[in-house]
Amino acid sequence: MLNQYAWWKYLIIGLVLATGLIYALPNLFGEDPAVQISPARATATLDQAVYSRVLDRLSNDEITPRSAVLEGQQLLLRFADTDVQLRAADTLRAYLGRDYTVALNLAPATPTIMQRLGLAPMYLGLDLRGGVHFLMEVDMAAVVRQSEEAYVETLRGLLRDARIRTTVLERPDTGGVRVGLRDSGDLDAVQRLIDRHLSELNVDISNQGPTLLLRMRDEDIAERRRFALQQNITTLRNRVNELGVAEPIIQQQGSDRIVVQLPGVQDTTRAKEILGATATLEFRLVDESNDPFQAAQTGRTPLNSLLFFNREGQPWLLQRQIIITGDSITDASSGIDSQSGQPAVFINLDGTGSRRFEDVTGANIGRLLAVVFIETQTEIREVNGEMVRESFTTEEVINVATIRDRLSRRFMITGLGSSQEARDLALLLRAGALAAPITIIEERTVGPSAGQDNITQGFQAALIAFALVIIFMGLYYRMFGLVSDIALIGNMILIIAALSMLQATLTLPGIAGIILTIGMAVDANVLIFERIREELKFGNSPQAAINTGFSKAFSTILDANVTTLIAAIVLFSFGTGPIKGFAVTLSIGIVTSMFSALMVTRGLINLSYGGRRRLQTLPI
Repeated sequence: MLNQYAWWKYLIIGLVLATGLIYALPNLFGEDPAVQISPARATATLDQAVYSRVLDRLSNDEITPRSAVLEGQQLLLRFADTDVQLRAADTLRAYLGRDYTVALNLAPATPTIMQRLGLAPMYLGLDLRGGVHFLMEVDMAAVVRQSEEAYVETLRGLLRDARIRTTVLERPDTGGVRVGLRDSGDLDAVQRLIDRHLSELNVDISNQGPTLLLRMRDEDIAERRRFALQQNITTLRNRVNELGVAEPIIQQQGSDRIVVQLPGVQDTTRAKEILGATATLEFRLVDESNDPFQAAQTGRTPLNSLLFFNREGQPWLLQRQIIITGDSITDASSGIDSQSGQPAVFINLDGTGSRRFEDVTGANIGRLLAVVFIETQTEIREVNGEMVRESFTTEEVINVATIRDRLSRRFMITGLGSSQEARDLALLLRAGALAAPITIIEERTVGPSAGQDNITQGFQAALIAFALVIIFMGLYYRMFGLVSDIALIGNMILIIAALSMLQATLTLPGIAGIILTIGMAVDANVLIFERIREELKFGNSPQAAINTGFSKAFSTILDANVTTLIAAIVLFSFGTGPIKGFAVTLSIGIVTSMFSALMVTRGLINLSYGGRRRLQTLPI
């Protein structure tokens, strides 16, 4: 029988539209100003006690949150307006101190029942939601300088062990490492040392001195720069997680720059503090011959030692000489020690670091080895009405373990309190330190008003286009046009639902893609309806005209949409930022418009005019 769907096809259409409507609903509820609290240190925890303290403190200042939700190690407080949000953030920063990160954000106001069902609105990009955009430049000269300074320390140890005296051992301003020998007879011995331990360096010999100038190979310099850039991107991505930013954009630009976009972040000062903080790791031997508690009480430390404290406040005396720093670590992962069953961290070192570590640990089996985490952060405070930038450094012992064997390229740290602490330590070792200094060379802030203007204008354009299309189709194709309008509304719901299900980010170019999709969806119906009109002019019956119109137009619609989909995929593959946003919404729109034009429209027309109905004319 012509123009009649089986019951299961109607069921599929109904289920798809109903599911789309459910997933699209969370986008109707907007966002609440929120304050997010998370631990800034591995030893800080968020539990019910901290939860109660926070609410009591806010209550004392007559600040009442709309809601407070503690999930895992994150506390989210929602407020009625931005003014209350800012007051609460200032109060909590002063109260909680540096153990916790207090960040401003915008949280979806989705009802609790929808959240429990896993429903969430789509993300809005920087141009719609507001936020901050940073362009950061990595100091590539510092990457080379740090590497060459490490070679100076390595050479100093090698020459001292070989009892070779030097007149000069330094890194000159022109780069490289200069080694001046007191005795020209040591030249061959130095070259053998370099060939054995530092074969990756090029050696130039001068007759004046004699003097050797060691330089890194161009390919090694390029590799270290590439590694430093990627390591900084990884570190920045982990730091952004502290801000709780949905869909942040952190990507490489050129050979030495990083773009960071944080949609929804209102507290740009806090964002800059977290992203711009510099950190390093140091491995030192523990001074076990002196009393650290006495040194802490008297303030006097032995000549060759330094006083540090761990996160619980316990003092440790460590040797001044640094074995290796975090720059030598290429990878770190957490796991379980197969022998003791205790949590452990497995570490990989580069070639230079492994040789240095092997020599020191081999000579100090049974002694204690400490890992020191050093972080420098910048705060902006208001002093006498002026904003003053202040830097502070945190130096703390995060782990002390006994050296059980000679350690080389890969070794294991045990003695950790829990598996969570092992994972945190591995994260610090792997990506807790910036491999090279970064400088913010460009900063743009998109305020909530600018973001709202973009949202309003974008949605107004979409609604105007949508309304004009609906009016045109209703007037030009009459009842068939109204059917097309219903399918078009279903198409819009499906696009929004798909963006929400995929947790994709909607940008202003994405709205342009949706508007283009509206035109393409109508274009498919226009092709079908014009084909039906032609069949009616040829004298075919209304039922035959409907069937022929849909079947004959199908190949044309499919070809047009497939070619456009290929173009969208190419845009997504090779484009960046806004271009990707346009390509995503366009691709989703093509798929949903095919469904709405061929399935939904056909189903509605079959219900209205198909089956056994005997029609003389069609309202088209």
